[in-house]
Amino acid sequence: MTQDLPRRAATLLATSAILLTTALVAPSAGAEPDGSFDPVRFASFNASLNRTVEGELIMDLSTPDDQQAANVAEIIQRTRPAVILINEFDFDADGTALRLFQDNYLSVPHNGAPPIDYPFAFTAPSNTGVPSGFDLNNDGTVGGPDDALGFGFFPGQFGMAVYSKYPIDTAGVRTFRNFLWKDMPGALLPDDPSTPAPADWYSPAELAVLPLSSKSHWDLPIQVGGGSVHFLVSHPTPPVFDGEEDRNGRRNFDEIGLWADYISPLRGRYIYDDQGKRGGLGVGERFVIAGDQNSDPFDGDSIPGAAQQLLDNRRVNDAMPPDSLGGVEASLRQRGINLEHEGPARFDTADFSEPAPGNLRVDYVLPSGQIGIRQSAVFWPTSANPLFRLTGDGSFPFPSSDHRLIWADLTI
Repeated sequence: MTQDLPRRAATLLATSAILLTTALVAPSAGAEPDGSFDPVRFASFNASLNRTVEGELIMDLSTPDDQQAANVAEIIQRTRPAVILINEFDFDADGTALRLFQDNYLSVPHNGAPPIDYPFAFTAPSNTGVPSGFDLNNDGTVGGPDDALGFGFFPGQFGMAVYSKYPIDTAGVRTFRNFLWKDMPGALLPDDPSTPAPADWYSPAELAVLPLSSKSHWDLPIQVGGGSVHFLVSHPTPPVFDGEEDRNGRRNFDEIGLWADYISPLRGRYIYDDQGKRGGLGVGERFVIAGDQNSDPFDGDSIPGAAQQLLDNRRVNDAMPPDSLGGVEASLRQRGINLEHEGPARFDTADFSEPAPGNLRVDYVLPSGQIGIRQSAVFWPTSANPLFRLTGDGSFPFPSSDHRLIWADLTI
């Protein structure tokens, strides 16, 4: 039977058996923040808790009746991370949505999944939807989501949130929302192909206001086991929805590259945060990089090598990538371009559309080299699993998100 399938399909079938025990692994006791247990479960989830109108997420979360939010909460309850980044969580300045999601969803049991409480949470402004005042997409008009500092229909759409069982050192938090793209050494600034000048898609006036981060980059020191672990979170722009200039692909590459430089003491000296402090992490500091990086190391539309800036970094531990049997099954079931991908389907974290780009590994939890990985997984149930109702298959609207929660149990 496998002789009639492309090479990747045969590989998927051959590897599916070894994944039966890793598709949905029960959380370890180390997720409790008493300092005496290892490991600690870190997670990343692009939960699609974004809405089309400002304030709509607050309205949806003001009661416990929003089914998508309930499904997202149940996934978190069943995986029980101690620290979790949620991408695509609309920002509001008062943190109302952050509180409502805890009170009306995470604190409420769902279908037998017990509540989960996070005493600590963090959110901050996002560049998404913030008007730039310029024609950034060069379509002859100024205004709209494509001319914002980061794509969005209103300020804060597609923002980020972090929940934690461990204290967040708020005094030590650093954000990099205002770091200008042009200030990155060797920045891959896009070129206007209709002119002879190089790297001139954006005018000098536009470059004077255009940040590198399409949402934001945060360094959140999490107090674990008597020390700090820097939770480095972001959500780079998808490397599509542009033209020959590849302005989004180039921005995606450099947004990922910012963390690669930040964790390398000699390379991160140029970086300045929103308070004006310069530099990155020092030698020996522990970190966990998390987020939807919108870049697969083998497939998809990102610039080759974008994800490898982190995956191949000697300071990063990618020895045990989260995997699932559900991702393998989805690739075989949906077929199409999935069967042509080079990357193993067991590592896929997003159920993207056909015919392209197909399912990809775009979400990451990457600890520093001195942090061990005990186990990890992608929450992607197979179609025969009763929890498949939480993820669905291949088309909008998804019960929760087109991305899957990923987690790693880390020895701190």
